[in-house]
Amino acid sequence: MDWTSAQLRSLVELTRRGTITAVADALGYTPGGVSQQITALEKATGMRLLRRVGRRVELTDAGATLALHAERILTTEAEAVEALERTRNEISGTLRVGLFATAAAELLPPALRQVRERHPGVTVRSRDMDVDEVYDAVAGGTVDLALGLDYPDVPIPRDPSLRVMELSRERFSLAVPTGAMPGRADTSRPSRTSGASDTSDRPGPRKVSLADTRELGWILPSVRSYYGRAVLTACRRAGFEPQVAHEVTDTAATLALVEAGVGVSVVTDLMLRLRPSRLDVLELRETMERHIVVVFRSFAEHRPTVAALVDVLRTSTGRRPPRREHHGTDKLATR
Repeated sequence: MDWTSAQLRSLVELTRRGTITAVADALGYTPGGVSQQITALEKATGMRLLRRVGRRVELTDAGATLALHAERILTTEAEAVEALERTRNEISGTLRVGLFATAAAELLPPALRQVRERHPGVTVRSRDMDVDEVYDAVAGGTVDLALGLDYPDVPIPRDPSLRVMELSRERFSLAVPTGAMPGRADTSRPSRTSGASDTSDRPGPRKVSLADTRELGWILPSVRSYYGRAVLTACRRAGFEPQVAHEVTDTAATLALVEAGVGVSVVTDLMLRLRPSRLDVLELRETMERHIVVVFRSFAEHRPTVAALVDVLRTSTGRRPPRREHHGTDKLATR
């Protein structure tokens, strides 16, 4: 059959995502481009692969059969790339990396510098994406590996074909407008700016409970996101329902709103670096964490370029050796 990997990948992604638009977003194409890929695949096979059902499309029996085999073909192709890389005397090749905004700003740049110094033959192509999408992107072969987030309170199902390595852990603090909680904030010194990352000097009086915010407005992403659900779960465990005044996904925008005095939110030191802000950062009594992880397909674990980048990432995050999460029936999570 005269088909291409791009055409097969479009079909496989359609089984995962259900709509042409969602496939286009996942693969970085236009919806028209995805439709052209599927049309070309239908011409190559001589069979109808899709049918329209209202505004959606669904696979025909032929389409479902081809999608199943297409996934195997793409996996075999990726394994062949790995095998070829191992025959080279030096580590070289191109890696496609998916990452979320905070990782793009804070984690990837130093890692790329180290990769360039240690392995000049490795080319990294990065792609910013919604952190809730990175696991599917790796599983579907859209990217070779990705930086993601794991929230212990709200895990998402893991694909058994994925490996997940923990790079670091971050504990959440409470970000409040300057002076909003005077009984607990340290008024003997200026409010901490969000550009600072050292938490060792936070005094005891600044420690608060999530329950202390029950009368305050919150700035949170949608509860449809794993991050939003993680915060909601922690608040409910503390005995209250957060009053969401502003539903915001962007971290820098969240910090700006806290600084403006319109609500509170939870933050980590890495998040605080995205936007220098004047606000109070208070330590929480409750332990609320997120884990920064690197995700790649199991069979790619010994692919030289993947192993090289993973090694650089865990070195640059100061986590060596990392704790490897179990895969298969375990769960995972996000922001």
